[in-house]
Amino acid sequence: MRYVKPWNLFHDLLKSNAVERGRLLGLDVGDKYVGIAVSDPRNQIASPLSVLLRKKSNIDLMASDFQCLISELSLVGFVVGCPFDRLRTCPDAVQVKIFIDDLCKTKKLEGLKYTYWDERFTSKNVELMLKPLNLHPVQAKTIIDKFAAVGILQGYLDYVNRKMKLEAAE
Repeated sequence: MRYVKPWNLFHDLLKSNAVERGRLLGLDVGDKYVGIAVSDPRNQIASPLSVLLRKKSNIDLMASDFQCLISELSLVGFVVGCPFDRLRTCPDAVQVKIFIDDLCKTKKLEGLKYTYWDERFTSKNVELMLKPLNLHPVQAKTIIDKFAAVGILQGYLDYVNRKMKLEAAE
């Protein structure tokens, strides 16, 4: 896996042949779970996909799960939620980067690109929307993680698509 800047991930995708274009996967990396969302084939809309259990001991298994998703969904890159705080180092951001480093060390995701996207408040926003539903805590947690990943990926897709339209108008 190779890090690229947010705009470069999408720009590289646009430069590729339309037939070969792939989808993006959004990740909400938490202490215990990783929420996953996937873009539509045109990279306009994010949809919830699943939640994976996160443990240091199962990183190879997670990389294998991602390999399956890559071939099944024609994935070309990850948009990884990471809380940005310019004033201080955020422990959650460090955990996200350690997770990505561990995935890279498996060497199972070679050729795939990833970028980081600000994920502050995505989980909290979903949590506030779900509160009136009075869901069981376990059920609510998996929904929160999946839809936080949707928020991360959709925020990214909205940004790059809007930027693309602005550049085309110039």
